[in-house]
Amino acid sequence: MNERMPAYGGQAVIEGVLMRGKSSVAMANRAPNQEIIIHHEKLSGVYTSKLTKIPFLRGLIGLWDALGLGIRYLTLSANVQTGEEEKIEGPMLYITMAISLIFGIGLFFLAPALVSALLARFIDMSPWVSNLLEGIFRLVMLIAYLWAIGKMPDIKRVFMYHGAEHKTINAYEDGAERCGTSFILTLVILSILLFSMLGPLPLHWRMISRILMIPVLAGLAYEYIRWVSKHLDNPLVRILIRPNLALQNMTTREPSNDMLEVSIQAFNLMTSLEKESEQNLLVHP
Repeated sequence: MNERMPAYGGQAVIEGVLMRGKSSVAMANRAPNQEIIIHHEKLSGVYTSKLTKIPFLRGLIGLWDALGLGIRYLTLSANVQTGEEEKIEGPMLYITMAISLIFGIGLFFLAPALVSALLARFIDMSPWVSNLLEGIFRLVMLIAYLWAIGKMPDIKRVFMYHGAEHKTINAYEDGAERCGTSFILTLVILSILLFSMLGPLPLHWRMISRILMIPVLAGLAYEYIRWVSKHLDNPLVRILIRPNLALQNMTTREPSNDMLEVSIQAFNLMTSLEKESEQNLLVHP
């Protein structure tokens, strides 16, 4: 990837796409009447602070970004379809984020740890083998979860918009691959390595350690993906990212032309907001 090129990202929402730059976000949605509805805002606070330049810590900001910003815009996209004006913000936003976080941690971190610990009581295995088995369970559960939700009609359309988001960004950035799915897979694989090295732990400490290590894993995963995105011309890196690309294929579908139109509108608006911010910085440094 050309390092001078800005790193854009995004996510699929309900009947639309959210595009994110360094200082702005823009979302386009196809309303039931086929009109394209636009939402946008300037990012501030932690999103534009110096914290985003600190290695490993910026991975936590990315995780917060995926939860807070992602959930808020998912709600907005749902409201476009229903015509409602309600927003999730304030205490309700934090409650929704907490529920989502608890569900994710319980399903993908605590459940595999509990299952492998229980199996170790009935099957003679070393703690390191038990930790490795836990990691395999976690990976299998992630793949099974993505496969299962991909069979739902509404989620299929979200995956199609995910494909539209990828095509739009890749067309601009000449094939650079960055995706939330890649982040999750990288985090899971790193958890296999890291948790396997922790060795034997009592069940309660095993469960607590899985929660406490999530920020560390998020930081490591972010830095790894950042490094990979800058070395995509390296043949070894191309081999390393194949599992990520394979998992991305599970969460993307070929988009229709009208979905691409929505994605392009979101991207064009976001890039115009980014250029406007850059010009303002030049005028008012």
